[in-house]
Amino acid sequence: QVQLVESGGGLVQAGGSLRLSCAASGDTFSTTAMGWFRQPPRKGREFVAGISTRYERTRYLDTVKGRFTISRDSAKKSVYLQMNNLEPEDTAVYYCAALKTVAYYSVYDQETDYDWWGQGTQVTVSS
Repeated sequence: QVQLVESGGGLVQAGGSLRLSCAASGDTFSTTAMGWFRQPPRKGREFVAGISTRYERTRYLDTVKGRFTISRDSAKKSVYLQMNNLEPEDTAVYYCAALKTVAYYSVYDQETDYDWWGQGTQVTVSS
């Protein structure tokens, strides 16, 4: 069982930055692949970024490449999403997600791949 708690959302002007954090419980973080998803107003949830269990492999939604960076800190059992040059279109509830895997190089970008989800944190970007 893994519990995820996100933090770091808020209101920011276009062009600004935010850093989301996700703290994971449990003692097997080293075998847990992580991802960030978001749900814009009146739309479905979409993949934003993912990171492999080991070796720091990452994948991003095309529209955030070059602006967002996902990273993980095993000692703190946390994953982060650094978001720079934010745009109004980035406004959404952002969710952290986790899954257990021994495929250490794999990055997962489908909602159905993930077993555990955080409660979400709101990010609002004003124009």
